[in-house]
Amino acid sequence: MKHRLAGTGALLRLALRRDRVMMPVWGAVTTLMVVSMPGSLGSVYATTAERARVAASMNANGSMRALYGPVFGDSLGALTAWRAGVYAAVLAAAMSLIIVVRHTREEEETGRQELLSAAMVGRRAPLTAALLAALVANAGVALLVAGGLAGQGAPGAVALGLAVAATGMFFACTAAVAAQLTESARAAKGITAAVLGAAFVLKAAGDAGTGGGRSALTWASPLGWVENVRAFAAERWWVLPLFAAAVAVQAGAAYALAGRRDLGMSFLPSRPGPAEGRLGTAGALAWRLQRGSVLGWSAGFLIAGAVFGGMADGAADLVGDNDRTREIIERMGGQGGPGGQGALTDAFLATMAGMFGMVAALYTVASVLRLGGEESGQRAEPLLANAVGRLRWAGGHLAVAFGGSALVLLLAGLGLGLGHGREPGAAIGATLAQLPAVWLIGALAVLLYGAAPRYAAAAWAVAGGALALGWVGPALNLPQAVLNLSPFAHLPRLPGAQALDWAPLSALTALAAVLTAAGLGALRRRDMIA
Repeated sequence: MKHRLAGTGALLRLALRRDRVMMPVWGAVTTLMVVSMPGSLGSVYATTAERARVAASMNANGSMRALYGPVFGDSLGALTAWRAGVYAAVLAAAMSLIIVVRHTREEEETGRQELLSAAMVGRRAPLTAALLAALVANAGVALLVAGGLAGQGAPGAVALGLAVAATGMFFACTAAVAAQLTESARAAKGITAAVLGAAFVLKAAGDAGTGGGRSALTWASPLGWVENVRAFAAERWWVLPLFAAAVAVQAGAAYALAGRRDLGMSFLPSRPGPAEGRLGTAGALAWRLQRGSVLGWSAGFLIAGAVFGGMADGAADLVGDNDRTREIIERMGGQGGPGGQGALTDAFLATMAGMFGMVAALYTVASVLRLGGEESGQRAEPLLANAVGRLRWAGGHLAVAFGGSALVLLLAGLGLGLGHGREPGAAIGATLAQLPAVWLIGALAVLLYGAAPRYAAAAWAVAGGALALGWVGPALNLPQAVLNLSPFAHLPRLPGAQALDWAPLSALTALAAVLTAAGLGALRRRDMIA
């Protein structure tokens, strides 16, 4: 067994070196989201009576339970665990699946693992090093969360930190299994992300139907285990061994599968391609390559839009007379129409429209950076060696990236309108108004890829920064000058009584066009990655 793990230490050091920026940044963002909550919630609900009222209101509202889960206590720590615990666990899961797939299946897909395996590297060393790298990252998150919340109560802080880290390791092992099943790193990430999405849906469905986290659907989801740890509310330490058991089972399965296949092979081999159909243009090929992603995002946005649309009136009722909460929602979504319930509902819908825009920017960046994957995987070179020029090849993928973002936002607006039971035209207009900012972030990804492909991944930091500013910034009462760093801060807040101002929409669209043209010009002049 010892020789099968030979070289694990060297591979672990290599993985940590390669992720020396991504791990600390991702961990810091996750931690900041959690540790900033007590101060933010304390400014909104300053007294125990106010916190008790909001806890009772949340627990009585099925829509809000579906979104955030039940509240188990009225302390600032308990409200922090309720508001941020599951979402921090989702971020830890996303970080973990990226780490594991990157250092297992992606290494095999690019051929680097074959070179390493020619040296003194054991058969199971790459998988072990990847899981240990994920463990290091999640342990760091656990320590930061526990340390940042220690002032709210040490046992609760430790429980929440361990729950978040345990969720990360759960999905690290899920990614390890997926990496054995498929030949593609993209497919392995997609499988793990689908499991994560299903876990959230199960938790949401269980919490919506039954309060207190008691539903069987909630217990069927690892994200439901996070809330059932009940950090800062008579902690249930016995829930944590469930994570340990699930991690052990999945890790065992991953090791067993890894020992039964050849390097580069998988148990679900990729299809060689359709024997019929036409792929006569670069755009048709780009669509064939990315259609699964577009359809998946479209379905997700439509469903999420319907869910959030149905919550709009309930969220307005929940705010009630709390001026601070009303201020946060209005700061995120604008003033809406004439005062009253309708104004707050419009502000909530505008907030959701902005959130869909910021998430759509993640899709656009992923779709644009597919160009880099095709290039580094040497799949672009055979195309470019024929009559297909670089601009035609890149243009096909960009059409899917920018057109796909318009499609997913249109469907999100349709879902919002139908879920709220109003004419969907206004909601569709609100989500489509996010397009110039989405396209600007996508254009920056094009520029980075064209001019400096080795640093193109920095586009993820831009999209993530815009998401963090838009979601957390208003709650933390950040200065408007800081919020204005995000292009989404300059968009009109629709729906509502605010008149549609075409000037920022036109300016952002024009800037996106300029950056895209500059990126394509740089791509045309530079050497392709060898």
